[in-house]
Amino acid sequence: MTPLHTRLSPDVYLEHLRADSARFRDVLADCDPTARVPACPDWDAADLLWHLATVQRWWAEVLAARPARPEEVEPQRPESYAELLATYDLWSADLASVLAAADPGEEAWNWTDDHTVGFILRRQAHEALIHRVDAEQAAGVPSEVDPVLATDGVHELLDVMYGGMPPWGTWTPGEGQVRVDVTDTGASFWLRFGVFDGTHPESGRHYGDEEDFHVVAAPEDPDVEPDAVVDGTARDLDLWLWSRTDDAGISVAGDQGVLARFRTVVESPID
Repeated sequence: MTPLHTRLSPDVYLEHLRADSARFRDVLADCDPTARVPACPDWDAADLLWHLATVQRWWAEVLAARPARPEEVEPQRPESYAELLATYDLWSADLASVLAAADPGEEAWNWTDDHTVGFILRRQAHEALIHRVDAEQAAGVPSEVDPVLATDGVHELLDVMYGGMPPWGTWTPGEGQVRVDVTDTGASFWLRFGVFDGTHPESGRHYGDEEDFHVVAAPEDPDVEPDAVVDGTARDLDLWLWSRTDDAGISVAGDQGVLARFRTVVESPID
């Protein structure tokens, strides 16, 4: 296994965003609105539809207001399922349109320190993928996942969603390393444990001595071994890390304490 640069081209992200958004809509159009969403048991299919509609609306507004952050205004939820579908169609098309017209390198607000349109494009492609899987699970139909996109999804999860260090905190490297191997695409990600400390400026929540990890470069010495290894196909890893499937397709080996620390971090990411 060797490290892999997983980022896709803007055109490919946009293609996936459009395709998964359309598939999401088509599945939910034929789904019972009261069907439960397995990964989000408090939601039914109608709630899922409204969720992605509002997410895509919000990021279209962010992009339209770039580089400033727009004021958040809670939209009124339509009463009928047909109106929900029509509203989703409008807001989803708006997001795809503004992303298609924007330069990925332009400045745009988001919650990370990568204030670019490209970050939002990548994030929304993965958002659409995971919620498309949610829709398929609610409808009881199988999900196919592109392994190249899923590999990038694993990287984004480990690097941004779980291992990202917000600017309002500090991270001190510690002991312990895990390697995550994507068996069908050859990607390999090394993770180094450390300690995160900081107070969220909006929620006021304090993370004191919170164990975290960061994606790091693979050791130059090929004989260096990680303390633990986690592996699976791109699809299995991406959906497992997003809690959309169980760990039946995941293999683990190595120090059980280090593996337990890894599971703790991915179950409780830093905001």
